Amino acid sequence: MTLTTNPFGRTGHTTTRIGFGAWAIGGTWGEVSVADAKATLHAALDAGMTFIDTADVYGDGRSERIIREVLAERPGARPFVATKAGRRLDPHTAASYTGPAIEAFIDRSLQNLGVDCLDLVQLHCPPSPVYANPAMFAALDAIKAKGKIANYGVSVETIAEAMTAIQNPGVVSVQIIYNLFRQRPAESFFKAARAQNVAVIARVPLASGLLTGKMTAQSQFAADDHRSFNRHGEAFDKGETFSGVPYDLALQAVEELRPLVPQGATMAEFALRWILMEQAVTVVIPGAKSPAQAQANAKADALLPLSAETMQKAREIYTRLIAPEVHHLW
Repeated sequence: MTLTTNPFGRTGHTTTRIGFGAWAIGGTWGEVSVADAKATLHAALDAGMTFIDTADVYGDGRSERIIREVLAERPGARPFVATKAGRRLDPHTAASYTGPAIEAFIDRSLQNLGVDCLDLVQLHCPPSPVYANPAMFAALDAIKAKGKIANYGVSVETIAEAMTAIQNPGVVSVQIIYNLFRQRPAESFFKAARAQNVAVIARVPLASGLLTGKMTAQSQFAADDHRSFNRHGEAFDKGETFSGVPYDLALQAVEELRPLVPQGATMAEFALRWILMEQAVTVVIPGAKSPAQAQANAKADALLPLSAETMQKAREIYTRLIAPEVHHLW
Protein backbone atom coordinates (compact mmCIF):
# COMPACT_ATOMS: atom_id res chain seq x y z
CA MET A 1 0.00 0.00 0.00
CA THR A 2 1.27 3.49 -0.83
CA LEU A 3 0.30 6.09 1.76
CA THR A 4 0.42 9.83 1.24
CA THR A 5 3.42 11.62 2.71
CA ASN A 6 4.48 14.95 4.17
CA PRO A 7 7.80 16.65 4.73
CA PHE A 8 8.55 16.29 8.44
CA GLY A 9 9.00 19.96 9.19
CA ARG A 10 12.49 21.24 8.44
CA THR A 11 14.31 17.96 9.18
CA GLY A 12 14.72 16.95 5.55
CA HIS A 13 12.79 13.73 6.19
CA THR A 14 9.49 12.72 4.64
CA THR A 15 7.00 10.55 6.51
CA THR A 16 3.60 9.04 5.84
CA ARG A 17 0.69 11.10 7.11
CA ILE A 18 -0.53 8.11 9.11
CA GLY A 19 2.05 6.65 11.48
CA PHE A 20 2.11 4.06 14.22
CA GLY A 21 1.64 5.01 17.87
CA ALA A 22 3.53 2.41 19.90
CA TRP A 23 2.13 3.10 23.38
CA ALA A 24 -0.37 0.23 23.27
CA ILE A 25 2.28 -2.38 22.41
CA GLY A 26 4.31 -1.18 25.38
CA GLY A 27 1.79 -1.26 28.20
CA THR A 28 -1.11 0.34 30.15
CA TRP A 29 -3.61 -0.66 27.45
CA GLY A 30 -4.32 -4.15 28.74
CA GLU A 31 -2.32 -7.27 27.94
CA VAL A 32 -0.61 -7.50 24.56
CA SER A 33 1.79 -10.39 24.05
CA VAL A 34 5.19 -9.74 22.50
CA ALA A 35 4.19 -11.90 19.53
CA ASP A 36 1.00 -9.88 18.98
CA ALA A 37 2.87 -6.60 19.46
CA LYS A 38 5.45 -7.56 16.85
CA ALA A 39 2.80 -8.78 14.42
CA THR A 40 0.91 -5.51 14.84
CA LEU A 41 3.96 -3.38 14.08
CA HIS A 42 4.86 -5.58 11.10
CA ALA A 43 1.32 -5.08 9.78
CA ALA A 44 1.62 -1.29 10.12
CA LEU A 45 4.90 -1.25 8.24
CA ASP A 46 3.56 -3.66 5.61
CA ALA A 47 0.68 -1.21 5.13
CA GLY A 48 3.22 1.45 4.22
CA MET A 49 3.63 3.47 7.42
CA THR A 50 7.06 5.08 7.71
CA PHE A 51 6.70 6.86 11.08
CA ILE A 52 6.76 5.19 14.51
CA ASP A 53 6.25 7.06 17.78
CA THR A 54 7.27 5.52 21.09
CA ALA A 55 8.66 6.50 24.51
CA ASP A 56 11.09 5.11 27.04
CA VAL A 57 8.31 4.68 29.62
CA TYR A 58 6.03 2.60 27.40
CA GLY A 59 6.37 -0.70 29.20
CA ASP A 60 9.60 0.58 30.78
CA GLY A 61 11.38 0.26 27.44
CA ARG A 62 9.36 -2.72 26.15
CA SER A 63 7.92 -0.73 23.26
CA GLU A 64 11.35 0.49 22.15
CA ARG A 65 12.81 -3.01 22.35
CA ILE A 66 9.96 -4.50 20.31
CA ILE A 67 10.56 -1.85 17.65
CA ARG A 68 14.27 -2.77 17.57
CA GLU A 69 13.43 -6.47 17.13
CA VAL A 70 10.87 -5.86 14.39
CA LEU A 71 13.13 -3.54 12.40
CA ALA A 72 15.97 -6.05 12.67
CA GLU A 73 13.70 -8.56 10.91
CA ARG A 74 12.93 -6.22 8.01
CA PRO A 75 15.25 -5.42 5.11
CA GLY A 76 15.12 -2.17 3.21
CA ALA A 77 14.57 1.43 4.24
CA ARG A 78 14.20 2.08 7.94
CA PRO A 79 11.16 4.07 9.12
CA PHE A 80 11.55 7.34 11.03
CA VAL A 81 11.43 6.44 14.74
CA ALA A 82 10.54 9.11 17.30
CA THR A 83 10.88 8.43 21.02
CA LYS A 84 10.35 10.49 24.15
CA ALA A 85 12.25 11.12 27.36
CA GLY A 86 11.67 12.69 30.76
CA ARG A 87 8.79 10.82 32.36
CA ARG A 88 11.22 8.48 34.11
CA LEU A 89 12.29 11.36 36.34
CA ASP A 90 11.37 10.93 39.99
CA PRO A 91 10.31 13.39 41.17
CA HIS A 92 8.91 14.55 37.85
CA THR A 93 9.56 18.26 38.43
CA ALA A 94 10.89 21.10 36.30
CA ALA A 95 14.10 21.16 38.35
CA SER A 96 14.73 17.50 37.49
CA TYR A 97 14.97 18.29 33.79
CA THR A 98 18.72 18.64 33.38
CA GLY A 99 21.05 17.84 30.53
CA PRO A 100 22.75 14.89 32.28
CA ALA A 101 19.40 13.36 33.28
CA ILE A 102 17.93 13.56 29.76
CA GLU A 103 21.18 12.37 28.20
CA ALA A 104 21.10 9.27 30.41
CA PHE A 105 17.58 8.51 29.20
CA ILE A 106 18.71 9.05 25.60
CA ASP A 107 21.59 6.61 26.13
CA ARG A 108 19.09 4.02 27.36
CA SER A 109 16.80 4.59 24.38
CA LEU A 110 19.76 4.23 22.00
CA GLN A 111 20.41 0.82 23.56
CA ASN A 112 16.74 -0.18 23.57
CA LEU A 113 16.32 0.76 19.90
CA GLY A 114 19.71 -0.61 18.87
CA VAL A 115 20.89 2.53 17.08
CA ASP A 116 23.76 5.00 17.36
CA CYS A 117 21.60 8.09 16.81
CA LEU A 118 17.91 8.73 17.54
CA ASP A 119 15.91 10.19 14.64
CA LEU A 120 13.92 12.35 17.04
CA VAL A 121 13.73 12.65 20.82
CA GLN A 122 10.85 14.55 22.37
CA LEU A 123 10.63 15.96 25.87
CA HIS A 124 7.73 13.91 27.23
CA CYS A 125 5.11 16.32 28.56
CA PRO A 126 7.38 17.97 31.12
CA PRO A 127 6.12 20.52 33.66
CA SER A 128 5.26 23.80 31.92
CA PRO A 129 8.31 25.80 33.14
CA VAL A 130 10.64 23.45 31.22
CA TYR A 131 9.45 24.80 27.87
CA ALA A 132 10.71 28.26 28.84
CA ASN A 133 14.06 27.03 30.19
CA PRO A 134 16.80 27.85 27.66
CA ALA A 135 19.30 25.68 29.57
CA MET A 136 17.29 22.54 28.76
CA PHE A 137 17.31 23.30 25.04
CA ALA A 138 20.99 24.24 25.13
CA ALA A 139 21.62 20.82 26.68
CA LEU A 140 19.68 19.16 23.86
CA ASP A 141 21.78 21.10 21.35
CA ALA A 142 24.90 19.76 23.04
CA ILE A 143 23.58 16.18 22.95
CA LYS A 144 22.76 16.66 19.26
CA ALA A 145 26.30 17.92 18.65
CA LYS A 146 27.59 14.65 20.11
CA GLY A 147 25.67 12.75 17.44
CA LYS A 148 23.31 10.97 19.82
CA ILE A 149 20.18 12.62 18.42
CA ALA A 150 19.49 13.94 14.94
CA ASN A 151 16.56 16.14 15.97
CA TYR A 152 14.58 17.10 19.04
CA GLY A 153 11.04 18.22 19.70
CA VAL A 154 8.45 18.31 22.46
CA SER A 155 5.27 16.54 23.45
CA VAL A 156 2.85 18.92 25.15
CA GLU A 157 -0.42 18.96 27.04
CA THR A 158 -1.48 22.57 26.41
CA ILE A 159 -1.59 25.13 23.61
CA ALA A 160 0.40 27.55 25.80
CA GLU A 161 3.19 24.98 26.19
CA ALA A 162 3.26 24.42 22.43
CA MET A 163 3.47 28.13 21.67
CA THR A 164 6.32 28.57 24.15
CA ALA A 165 8.20 25.53 22.86
CA ILE A 166 8.32 26.62 19.22
CA GLN A 167 10.11 29.81 20.24
CA ASN A 168 13.16 27.60 20.74
CA PRO A 169 14.88 27.44 17.33
CA GLY A 170 16.01 23.82 17.81
CA VAL A 171 12.48 22.47 18.30
CA VAL A 172 11.53 20.77 15.02
CA SER A 173 8.28 19.11 16.13
CA VAL A 174 5.39 19.36 18.55
CA GLN A 175 3.26 16.39 19.54
CA ILE A 176 -0.19 17.43 20.72
CA ILE A 177 -3.64 15.93 21.25
CA TYR A 178 -5.87 16.77 18.30
CA ASN A 179 -9.07 14.96 17.40
CA LEU A 180 -12.81 15.47 17.01
CA PHE A 181 -13.01 15.94 20.79
CA ARG A 182 -9.97 18.25 21.09
CA GLN A 183 -10.21 20.91 18.38
CA ARG A 184 -8.55 23.89 20.07
CA PRO A 185 -5.10 23.49 18.40
CA ALA A 186 -6.69 24.62 15.13
CA GLU A 187 -7.50 28.05 16.58
CA SER A 188 -4.00 29.55 16.60
CA PHE A 189 -1.30 26.97 17.22
CA PHE A 190 -1.43 25.31 13.82
CA LYS A 191 -0.92 28.64 12.06
CA ALA A 192 2.10 29.38 14.24
CA ALA A 193 3.56 25.92 13.63
CA ARG A 194 3.20 26.26 9.87
CA ALA A 195 4.81 29.71 9.94
CA GLN A 196 7.91 28.22 11.57
CA ASN A 197 7.85 24.95 9.59
CA VAL A 198 7.43 22.92 12.77
CA ALA A 199 6.15 19.37 12.28
CA VAL A 200 2.93 18.54 14.13
CA ILE A 201 2.33 15.02 15.45
CA ALA A 202 -1.35 14.49 16.31
CA ARG A 203 -1.72 12.02 19.16
CA VAL A 204 -4.75 10.39 20.83
CA PRO A 205 -6.53 10.67 17.47
CA LEU A 206 -9.28 8.21 18.39
CA ALA A 207 -9.78 9.53 21.94
CA SER A 208 -8.52 6.30 23.52
CA GLY A 209 -10.83 4.25 21.32
CA LEU A 210 -14.02 6.25 21.81
CA LEU A 211 -13.92 7.46 18.22
CA THR A 212 -13.90 3.92 16.88
CA GLY A 213 -17.61 3.95 17.68
CA LYS A 214 -17.30 0.50 19.25
CA MET A 215 -17.55 1.45 22.93
CA THR A 216 -20.71 1.40 25.00
CA ALA A 217 -21.77 2.26 28.52
CA GLN A 218 -21.09 -1.38 29.38
CA SER A 219 -17.51 -1.48 28.03
CA GLN A 220 -15.01 -2.87 30.53
CA PHE A 221 -11.27 -2.21 30.70
CA ALA A 222 -8.51 -4.24 32.34
CA ALA A 223 -7.09 -3.09 35.66
CA ASP A 224 -3.76 -2.26 33.99
CA ASP A 225 -5.47 -0.24 31.22
CA HIS A 226 -5.25 3.54 31.76
CA ARG A 227 -8.87 3.79 30.63
CA SER A 228 -9.82 2.24 33.95
CA PHE A 229 -7.30 3.88 36.29
CA ASN A 230 -6.67 7.38 34.86
CA ARG A 231 -10.09 8.79 33.99
CA HIS A 232 -9.63 11.63 36.45
CA GLY A 233 -5.88 12.07 36.05
CA GLU A 234 -4.86 9.75 38.87
CA ALA A 235 -1.62 8.65 37.14
CA PHE A 236 -0.97 11.37 34.51
CA ASP A 237 -2.83 14.18 32.77
CA LYS A 238 -6.48 13.18 32.42
CA GLY A 239 -6.52 14.57 28.90
CA GLU A 240 -4.55 11.52 27.76
CA THR A 241 -7.49 9.26 28.65
CA PHE A 242 -10.61 9.67 26.50
CA SER A 243 -9.23 13.15 25.64
CA GLY A 244 -10.45 14.30 29.05
CA VAL A 245 -14.11 14.04 28.02
CA PRO A 246 -16.57 12.50 30.49
CA TYR A 247 -17.31 9.01 29.20
CA ASP A 248 -21.11 9.21 29.00
CA LEU A 249 -20.98 12.59 27.25
CA ALA A 250 -18.44 11.26 24.77
CA LEU A 251 -20.72 8.33 23.91
CA GLN A 252 -23.54 10.82 23.20
CA ALA A 253 -21.24 12.81 20.91
CA VAL A 254 -20.17 9.65 19.09
CA GLU A 255 -23.80 8.85 18.32
CA GLU A 256 -24.31 12.34 16.91
CA LEU A 257 -21.15 12.00 14.80
CA ARG A 258 -22.13 8.60 13.44
CA PRO A 259 -24.38 9.92 10.60
CA LEU A 260 -21.40 11.93 9.28
CA VAL A 261 -19.33 8.81 8.57
CA PRO A 262 -18.99 8.34 4.79
CA GLN A 263 -20.71 5.31 3.31
CA GLY A 264 -18.42 2.29 3.40
CA ALA A 265 -16.07 3.82 5.97
CA THR A 266 -15.70 3.08 9.67
CA MET A 267 -16.03 5.64 12.44
CA ALA A 268 -12.28 5.30 13.12
CA GLU A 269 -11.41 5.94 9.47
CA PHE A 270 -13.66 9.00 9.51
CA ALA A 271 -12.06 10.31 12.71
CA LEU A 272 -8.56 9.92 11.26
CA ARG A 273 -9.56 11.50 7.93
CA TRP A 274 -11.02 14.44 9.83
CA ILE A 275 -7.60 15.06 11.38
CA LEU A 276 -5.86 14.77 8.01
CA MET A 277 -8.08 17.55 6.66
CA GLU A 278 -5.88 19.92 8.70
CA GLN A 279 -2.87 20.76 6.54
CA ALA A 280 -0.72 21.70 9.55
CA VAL A 281 -0.85 18.11 10.82
CA THR A 282 2.27 16.33 9.58
CA VAL A 283 1.46 12.86 10.88
CA VAL A 284 -1.28 11.28 13.00
CA ILE A 285 -0.31 8.36 15.24
CA PRO A 286 -3.18 6.00 16.07
CA GLY A 287 -2.22 3.03 18.19
CA ALA A 288 -3.09 -0.59 17.58
CA LYS A 289 -3.00 -3.87 19.49
CA SER A 290 -3.63 -6.21 16.55
CA PRO A 291 -2.61 -6.43 12.89
CA ALA A 292 -6.23 -5.85 11.86
CA GLN A 293 -6.33 -2.56 13.79
CA ALA A 294 -3.07 -1.39 12.22
CA GLN A 295 -4.34 -2.23 8.73
CA ALA A 296 -7.63 -0.45 9.41
CA ASN A 297 -5.81 2.70 10.52
CA ALA A 298 -3.88 2.77 7.25
CA LYS A 299 -7.13 2.60 5.24
CA ALA A 300 -8.12 6.07 6.46
CA ASP A 301 -5.48 7.50 4.13
CA ALA A 302 -7.55 6.44 1.11
CA LEU A 303 -10.78 8.15 2.18
CA LEU A 304 -11.86 11.06 0.02
CA PRO A 305 -11.66 14.53 1.59
CA LEU A 306 -14.60 15.33 3.82
CA SER A 307 -17.11 17.92 2.62
CA ALA A 308 -17.31 21.41 4.07
CA GLU A 309 -20.79 20.52 5.34
CA THR A 310 -19.47 17.46 7.19
CA MET A 311 -16.63 19.47 8.72
CA GLN A 312 -19.08 22.15 9.87
CA LYS A 313 -21.43 19.62 11.45
CA ALA A 314 -18.52 18.01 13.31
CA ARG A 315 -17.46 21.42 14.63
CA GLU A 316 -21.03 22.12 15.76
CA ILE A 317 -21.20 18.87 17.74
CA TYR A 318 -17.87 19.68 19.38
CA THR A 319 -18.90 23.26 20.20
CA ARG A 320 -22.23 22.25 21.69
CA LEU A 321 -21.33 19.08 23.60
CA ILE A 322 -17.59 18.77 24.11
CA ALA A 323 -16.05 22.24 24.21
CA PRO A 324 -17.67 23.27 27.52
CA GLU A 325 -15.90 20.33 29.18
CA VAL A 326 -12.42 20.52 27.64
CA HIS A 327 -11.74 23.60 25.52
CA HIS A 328 -10.55 25.83 28.35
CA LEU A 329 -8.42 23.17 30.07
CA TRP A 330 -5.70 22.56 27.48
